[in-house]
Amino acid sequence: QWQFVESGGGLVQPGGSLRLSCAGSGFIADRYAIGWFRQAPGKEREGVACIVSSGQNTYYANSVKDRFTISRDNAKSTVYLQMNSLEPEDSSVYFCTAVRELDGHCAIRALRTDSWGQGTQVTVSS
Repeated sequence: QWQFVESGGGLVQPGGSLRLSCAGSGFIADRYAIGWFRQAPGKEREGVACIVSSGQNTYYANSVKDRFTISRDNAKSTVYLQMNSLEPEDSSVYFCTAVRELDGHCAIRALRTDSWGQGTQVTVSS
């Protein structure tokens, strides 16, 4: 079953931190690279970060590099996104899904675009 459930969003002040969780069905979460995406109102969905199936390699969009950290716990079929130094521009609905992996590297491109989860809302505001 192709299913992802995002959680951990909320309201935080600029400069604050949040940790998002992505729970995937076991078959998917252990065997695929996983990526985080976000979509703000009126904007296209954009890739934020990805992590390969083994957890050994990661990739970040320039807008979040050095502020966000993606990690995974395959035993729990869960991928995390630690977000630090949050800015108002980070306010979005955040989604996770399986992404492409090749030669040990991931690309923040969804394997499927027809089965997004509900996402989790992140609002950065004072």
